[in-house]
Amino acid sequence: MPDGCHHISSAVVLTRPELTGEIAARLAGLAGVEVHATAPGKIVVVIEGPHSAALGERLIGISGMDGVLAAHMVFEQALDMEETGDDGRTDDAA
Repeated sequence: MPDGCHHISSAVVLTRPELTGEIAARLAGLAGVEVHATAPGKIVVVIEGPHSAALGERLIGISGMDGVLAAHMVFEQALDMEETGDDGRTDDAA
């Protein structure tokens, strides 16, 4: 299903406040997920992948984690592969 683009999205993950740190650590260990900010009950992540469906699947998986109340995609962008660096990531996500 790759379309010659690299897809990137930001999402807000709402958690039980007492579990935010633990969930952020689990998210940071997932392939294609970077944690950018945390506050009690909220985590901001960037999700990257080869196509939009991969991002949606990852977000659904995050939504189903214990302690996660909701996960909402905020923004999505598809970049031509020429716009990414040698490692396949955008400068914005580095």
